[in-house]
Amino acid sequence: MLNKLKTGLDKSLEFITAVSMAALVVDVTWQVITRFILNDPSSWTEEVATYLMIWVGLLGSAVALNRRAHLGIDYFVGKLDFKKRLITESIVVICVAVFSITVLIIGGYQLVKETFELGQTAPATGVKLGYVYIAVPVAGLFLTFYSIEFLIELLLKFKQSFPETTSSSESES
Repeated sequence: MLNKLKTGLDKSLEFITAVSMAALVVDVTWQVITRFILNDPSSWTEEVATYLMIWVGLLGSAVALNRRAHLGIDYFVGKLDFKKRLITESIVVICVAVFSITVLIIGGYQLVKETFELGQTAPATGVKLGYVYIAVPVAGLFLTFYSIEFLIELLLKFKQSFPETTSSSESES
């Protein structure tokens, strides 16, 4: 059941990211047409492109993390032995989770809350900016979820690879 839930979340995230990217392409294309062909630039397209780019960038980072396609310097990590590689990968995943929780979820929530409280709206479209900034905590939730999932996988790999380490420490307790 959890696997179906995760698959559903993954597909939803990828769909929303793809739709946002397609909307961004259409928006920028319309901006070019109105500016260079019609000689009457649209007043709202640049603003919408900026907001879509925020959503695509943040949600796309969660998609990339889930696919393990995130930018990383794994050349040096690949040279480590298996145990050190698992430890290094675990530290990185923990750092991603801590950043996602503190900066994206908690900080993003504060940003959204304050933006709504101040009633800030976009000048050209009139959209409440809080709706734009909701992308920050949403992406943080996905990044945290994927980080925890990967940390569990790494811990299981560690336990399977070094069973004597975990069983000897349990018997001493």
